[in-house]
Amino acid sequence: MAELVLGPVLRHVDATSATVWVEMDGACEVDVLGRRARTFQVGEQHFALIVVDGLEPDSSIPYKVALDGVVAWPEPASPLPPCRIRTQVVEKIIFGSCRAAKATPEEMTADKLGPDALDAYAMRMQGLPEQEWPDALLLLGDQVYADEPTPRMKEWLAQRRGGQEPAGEVVSFREYAELYHESWSDPEIRWLMSNVPTSMIFDDHDVRDDWNTSRTWREGMAQKPWWRKRIRAGLASYWVYQHIGNLGPDELARNLLYSKVSEAGVDVQDLLEDFAEEADKEVDGRKPTRWSYRRDFGRIRLLVIDTRSGRILDGQRLMVGSDEFDWIEENAAGDYDHLLIGSSLPWLMPHALSYLQSLNERAASQPGWRGRLGEKVRQAADLEHWPAFRASFERLARLIHRLGTAPAAPSTICVLSGDVHHSYAARATYAEPTKSEVLQLVCSPVHNDPPKIFRPAFTLSWATPVAAALRRHATRRGIAPDPVHWQKVTGPHFGNSIASLDITGRSARFTLESARPDHTLVKAAELDFPLGNHRR
Repeated sequence: MAELVLGPVLRHVDATSATVWVEMDGACEVDVLGRRARTFQVGEQHFALIVVDGLEPDSSIPYKVALDGVVAWPEPASPLPPCRIRTQVVEKIIFGSCRAAKATPEEMTADKLGPDALDAYAMRMQGLPEQEWPDALLLLGDQVYADEPTPRMKEWLAQRRGGQEPAGEVVSFREYAELYHESWSDPEIRWLMSNVPTSMIFDDHDVRDDWNTSRTWREGMAQKPWWRKRIRAGLASYWVYQHIGNLGPDELARNLLYSKVSEAGVDVQDLLEDFAEEADKEVDGRKPTRWSYRRDFGRIRLLVIDTRSGRILDGQRLMVGSDEFDWIEENAAGDYDHLLIGSSLPWLMPHALSYLQSLNERAASQPGWRGRLGEKVRQAADLEHWPAFRASFERLARLIHRLGTAPAAPSTICVLSGDVHHSYAARATYAEPTKSEVLQLVCSPVHNDPPKIFRPAFTLSWATPVAAALRRHATRRGIAPDPVHWQKVTGPHFGNSIASLDITGRSARFTLESARPDHTLVKAAELDFPLGNHRR
């Protein structure tokens, strides 16, 4: 009889429906609240995404997961509260990025990454009344570290394939599956993800550090004998573990690949990996697959942008291709109170880093040794955020300005990001003022605190004298004045953290909480919108 391996993970939830994702060790029929689905097979793994429809709006509905009629979740002896699907109004969203797998109790004393902020949040949440639970979770990249696994994962890989290259890194779909098992099977994390609807997007470590930094990087990786298998498995596993849960029931019904996979009745690993290989291609300045997506939570719109796989690297460097940016602009239009733009990479960075990245883009585009040197610096220093794709940085600035000055402008436009291993909030202003409050909100990392030697560098990158000198140099190099100005209002904050947005009507509050060694959370910053009263 099949057994539950991972999940349930509660994914897309609206007023009348939900999707629940699960992984099993064999084929079976999965039942959630009387809605059934057969598993689909990918290599050694078996999965199902159950669409639970006909739910009562504004309700809290307990649920169980049954495999071939036998209840597999919740586990009989579990002390955790029952799992629930809540179709209520979304008022609290938590977010963050960069979460390495939690250390085992035996590894805790040697864990150099610090306490897991999401685990600490889950532990606190279990003692809260249900009405204080978050309504949604947004994971902004680096859910798994394919190139930097934990010591126990490296040991598993060594036993599986010895010293075969790339040593200490995952390659196959089965190895990617083990990363997700390690990261999502922790009891507290598993319980949280079974109760809080979760949206996700990848960043570089979901595939490899500096993924799609430049054309030169792609060409270098293509020469490695294991890379083709890695990118096929990486994007195929992302589709299974993360992407399909971002889609609502109507989108799933229209998705031809999902229909083929769910109805195949045979192993679909080759089908998915062939799709993944095509998705990775760039043809005539276009990408054949769009990983960006939109979700609406009542009067809140979440627009999540793929800032990794959608890059255009031939000719003019673009963070997102023109066709996909057209889709972003189309879906940013609408009637709502708050626009949340999810981008794993920050749009507005510390000023010195922002100008340095635009300067490096200009340098790397030069012919000869200057361009080669600029490219080496780009890869070595991770200079590949929005300002390093200057045309895209400016187009996003123009889009936000149009939305913020429209007759029915939203109250807030917030870009939610991670990646940079420190947290902060910055306010954006334009020469023509916006009606909307425009903010860059960054929460990074959730569980991957880097060595403390990085902290002075991040702090210095916000320093005005350094930024002013680089801006003058950028002007001399012909880089246009910034279309937007921004000022840090809180931060930089260091350590493993989780952020929340509490939204009431057209008002909102940003809270950043950092994890302590005793696995509790302490408030690091609080910021109310509209701005005026913020506490560091």
